[in-house]
Amino acid sequence: MTQIPTVVSVPVPQGLRPRCSEATCLVRSNTPVNGEYRRLVLEAPEAILDCQPGQFFQLLCPAPKGEHPFLRRPMSIYGYDKATGRLEFLYKVTGAGTRGLATLRPGDAFNVLGPLGHGFSMPIEWQNLMLVARGVGLATLAPLAQMAQEKGRKLTAICSARRPELAMSVGLFESFGAEVIVVHDQDGSSTPEALRPLIESRIAQGMVDAFYTCGSSRLLRLLQDLGDTHGIPGEIAMEQQMACGLGMCQACVRSFRVGDRIIQRRVCREGPVFPIAEAI
Repeated sequence: MTQIPTVVSVPVPQGLRPRCSEATCLVRSNTPVNGEYRRLVLEAPEAILDCQPGQFFQLLCPAPKGEHPFLRRPMSIYGYDKATGRLEFLYKVTGAGTRGLATLRPGDAFNVLGPLGHGFSMPIEWQNLMLVARGVGLATLAPLAQMAQEKGRKLTAICSARRPELAMSVGLFESFGAEVIVVHDQDGSSTPEALRPLIESRIAQGMVDAFYTCGSSRLLRLLQDLGDTHGIPGEIAMEQQMACGLGMCQACVRSFRVGDRIIQRRVCREGPVFPIAEAI
């Protein structure tokens, strides 16, 4: 296999984790997962695999025929393994950038920048974890399952989708010992009204010390309400349009509620992971 070029260190603003590099990876595989999503597996140099769940990379997408993606595309990490040099992304083909990603073939060179941002934490007092997410948000949360197993935590993963066969990462969560509950739109089990008693029954049994989520505004509001009612903290990975991914362009600024104030933060630099209670 072609040797991977040496990585290039990239200066980043104060406050970011310092190990951010630009590197050329090699494509191992790029295959469909279901009718909507594809899984890109890269052979990556060790220097860029000092990652945390919840971090992201800026991907230099190939130009599909007749299109010209101008900016890199931010994409959360789906999986990584320093020992085997593996870096994974899960994506849905929706625009020029992801159409370009879909053209990659095994052996192709692919340029990435990262890891970027601040990932999820898992304080010692968070022993019983509940993950609630939907669609591609489950890809962002997938590495948490491995982190939970490594730290000896119990994890319940509620995977929401439009149809049962579109529920993401179910097998991955199960492989790391998580209890997996699939809910979907077809039978109404994915609505906040249906999820509330399901979650509250586990809270009553002392099975939830912290929440994790990503992607869905209605799930965020549900977990904020439950967290406020029952005193349960948690974290959310925020999704946002980005340009530079380094905090300089200000394109990803969002509002957050801290106490009685509304403040502005950059998702790429101060996040993308934030306390659930502060997200708007």
